[in-house]
Amino acid sequence: MVEGPVLVAEAIAAGWTVEAQFVPVGSDAAIEGTGDVVELAAGVLERVASTEAPQPPLAIVAMPESPGVGDALFTASFVVVLDQITDPGNLGTITRSAEAAGADAIVVTPGSVDPYNPKVVRASAGALFHVPVVTGSIDQVAAAGVHLLGTSSHGIPGRTVVAHTDADLTGRIALVMGNEAAGLPDDWNDTVGPIRSWITIPHQGRSESLNVAMATTVLVFEAARQRTRI
Repeated sequence: MVEGPVLVAEAIAAGWTVEAQFVPVGSDAAIEGTGDVVELAAGVLERVASTEAPQPPLAIVAMPESPGVGDALFTASFVVVLDQITDPGNLGTITRSAEAAGADAIVVTPGSVDPYNPKVVRASAGALFHVPVVTGSIDQVAAAGVHLLGTSSHGIPGRTVVAHTDADLTGRIALVMGNEAAGLPDDWNDTVGPIRSWITIPHQGRSESLNVAMATTVLVFEAARQRTRI
């Protein structure tokens, strides 16, 4: 479900198929030439939309056939992996930042929020229509030959952690971000678990960690900076 003229137009521009558009009776908000147009009685749009003051049209857009992780990452060199991210606003914001920084794909692990949740779609500001988002495990990403870089907000015994600006982010890499509350498992380190390289964002203030969407934004644009410099 995609709400509003800007996002619906963005989906169409990206080649996604609009199956139907819902607008209030007498509205001219429907985008011509795509999908059946259904007129709703007064007040109905506000009841079925996911926002308090929705802008028509409200569109049903066909989800593209999702490739497997191996296919999605076959030619990818810059990947963002999200391990059990549960907040739709965070996933949408990360998708927006990753696409803007030039990521080739986003992988969400099982247990994460649905990438097509209306709040994710809205928070992505249309980026969801321009970058592949697939579901798979961290082990599957590693099997695709992508170098995993785990993120850590604090020191963990057995982890060799370097500042994100000192890490080499120019090869075939996957930035692995952990769950909002728990992060990546504490028992993963340089020798245990699927990740062998660890990075962190150094802090100057008292905060122990950044919001996962904010941290991902910092990291993907550092990767973009390094990758456009070579």
